[in-house]
Amino acid sequence: MSISVVLFTCDLRLHDHPPLTAALDGTEQVVPLFVRDRAVDAAGFAAPNRLAFLADCLRDLDAGLRERGGRLVVRSGDLVDQVRKVAAEADADEVHMTADVGAYAHRREERLRRVLEAEGVRLHVHDTVTTAVAPGEVVPAGSDHFAVFTPYFRRWCKERLRDPLAAPPTVRVPDAVGSEPVPSRADLAGLSEGLAPGGETEGRERFTGWLRSGVAGYEDRHDDLAGDATSRLSPHLHFGTLSPVELVHRTRRLGGAGAEAFVRQLAWRDFNRQVLAARPAAAAADYRTRHDRWRSERTAGEDIEAWQEGRTGYPVIDAAMRQLRHEGWMHNRGRLLTASFLTKTLYVDWRIGARHFLDLLVDGDLANNQLNWQWVAGTGTDTRPNRVLNPVIQAKRYDPDGTYVRRWVPELAALEGSLVHEPWKLRGAERAALDYPDPIVELPEGLARFRRARGRE
Repeated sequence: MSISVVLFTCDLRLHDHPPLTAALDGTEQVVPLFVRDRAVDAAGFAAPNRLAFLADCLRDLDAGLRERGGRLVVRSGDLVDQVRKVAAEADADEVHMTADVGAYAHRREERLRRVLEAEGVRLHVHDTVTTAVAPGEVVPAGSDHFAVFTPYFRRWCKERLRDPLAAPPTVRVPDAVGSEPVPSRADLAGLSEGLAPGGETEGRERFTGWLRSGVAGYEDRHDDLAGDATSRLSPHLHFGTLSPVELVHRTRRLGGAGAEAFVRQLAWRDFNRQVLAARPAAAAADYRTRHDRWRSERTAGEDIEAWQEGRTGYPVIDAAMRQLRHEGWMHNRGRLLTASFLTKTLYVDWRIGARHFLDLLVDGDLANNQLNWQWVAGTGTDTRPNRVLNPVIQAKRYDPDGTYVRRWVPELAALEGSLVHEPWKLRGAERAALDYPDPIVELPEGLARFRRARGRE
């Protein structure tokens, strides 16, 4: 009897799962395995919000496997050691897993390959499971990756994507392999109050609803802060409960400007992954240095704390930061504004902001988070590295009647019209009655400091 192990990592689904399909092709039994990698925990990536969403995903994956006659095997510890043990317990011939990006993922994969080969077990690593186009699949002449999105996107659009795979009807798992209990979010503390549920079932329902009633207006409404007109699928893409390949295929079939705009955002995910795959150091170091002398936690501690708590005195910034803390998620326009404010108006190191986002974001993804922060900070792939987003102008453009601000900054709820974006203009008793701080920095002052630091003056 031939047996394979399927190592689930960031691909927690049954639909369109190439490693699972390949493992079931020609084998009688498989061991669906998830390992809680303690090295990931030790590195500080085990944020409560993501652990809760992960628990939802694992419970849903286990339920889906049980409907098909199988079950999920859960282990904790060193991933390589646990995979080796499970392969030995099951007398498995092969291990199938999804390709990942990042320096640690690459080192872990190579260590796993060496350990398994020493015991006569073959490791198969599959691409296009968490991306539509694999990193390194399209490259420009003379380089190993695209450094600018637009030419990458042109090539990306010409790639023929593989066809999505159906979920298996039956999964048989050997009885001899034991498992830890599947985790539950009920066992976790410190979660964002409005944290969304996870799991493939939830993700597929959300995506179907998005296609039916959301994507058509995406091109026109994706920057509408109050309208909340984005897909909110990023956590499901991060944990792999949805397949980017399937999303692109199904969205393209709809057609229209909204569908095209949404597919473009999926291409941005692939773009960031191909950058990080080629330049793993960009997770912590400037992709393109500007020789910044950033303000640190020691020199800008009070400003950083005000930014984290949503008490900067700039309502749209504070609204977005409070949404992050409450939901473990933030509107994309809010991410741009808060990152620009921290790095360019306060001139604080982008790594401090990226770390705070990873502490709270349920979709906290190394490639997207770090490289998007670098893009905004001007140390990444942005072709206009010195652009600064004015939070007042942006607020009036993308939250014109102040609905988003009033939703998240209730102390300003009584202010009418666009005054909600500039409460410092109030005078006397009206201003004194507000339990809301003055701006921690004047925008011209912050802009001048940034320009001096970048040698623009």
